[in-house]
Amino acid sequence: MINLGTLKEITDLRSIWPHEALNFTPWVAENVELLADAVGLDITVDETESSVGDFNVDIYASETGTDRKIIIENQLEDTDHDHLGKLITYASGKDADVVIWVVKHAREEHKAAVEWLNNHTDDKIGFFLCEIKLFQIGDSDIAPSFTVVERPNDWTKEIKKTKGLGDYEKLSEAAKEATDKFDYLSARQKEIEARLAEIKALRQHIFNYSKSRKIYMEYKTRKFDANFFEEHREPLTLYQAAKDAFKKYDGPIPTIRELDAEFQKLVKEKNQIYSESKIARTEMMELLSAKQNVEHFLGEQNRLEQDIQKKKGDTSL
Repeated sequence: MINLGTLKEITDLRSIWPHEALNFTPWVAENVELLADAVGLDITVDETESSVGDFNVDIYASETGTDRKIIIENQLEDTDHDHLGKLITYASGKDADVVIWVVKHAREEHKAAVEWLNNHTDDKIGFFLCEIKLFQIGDSDIAPSFTVVERPNDWTKEIKKTKGLGDYEKLSEAAKEATDKFDYLSARQKEIEARLAEIKALRQHIFNYSKSRKIYMEYKTRKFDANFFEEHREPLTLYQAAKDAFKKYDGPIPTIRELDAEFQKLVKEKNQIYSESKIARTEMMELLSAKQNVEHFLGEQNRLEQDIQKKKGDTSL
């Protein structure tokens, strides 16, 4: 029987991060990919405790691959008016495009405030409100979890514009083309490696055949004498292996010079493909990641629309 543990939430965040600026903010900066996954952005941290006049924003960052400026304000308590005011001040001071407020718990009035900001500000700026929670099973390592409770309404549309891809179909097509290119280069690289191995083996067979042919002719003259074979077992075995390989080879047997020329040409192509493959893989991974982000946003948008419709239905009852 499988033993299952009980998942428990650690509600006292300060038992893990006693000080917001000294403990929590550095942790978020070092593990920003967890927050990035939650909001669906590639985030690069530029500075912590970044100056904004007489104040400091917890984390000043940017979106990887674009010029979007991001500020992240952390709060190990429930949301309050003070932090909301700071958030707007920091966004103005840093001319931020993306504003992320990470909190222990989001009060309803502050959810509404962030929603209002998203509805009444330029569509190029987006406000995210995220809750962080900690979980543990027994004595296991503590696991953090970021949950987005408020996000920009048209963020999916804006992200696709930023990446220069007008719609999801174009993004999917670009991702497929990049994947096909990488797959082709990978397959071609395997073909080259297989041919290089074949050339090495064939070259060795030609060498062995040439070296042992005189002994084989004498062996044949002696009407394949068993004692002679035992005395010259190794060269005669190599000769026979070469003949067997030549029979299996498709086409006329090339010369050593021809094989060497082909080998050098393939090595050069292999090196070129290796370089192209690295670039193609990076492009493929970026597009697949972007596609996944859009799919995530589309899913979230559908879920939110369903929740709204459900609430409207409940209200009408």
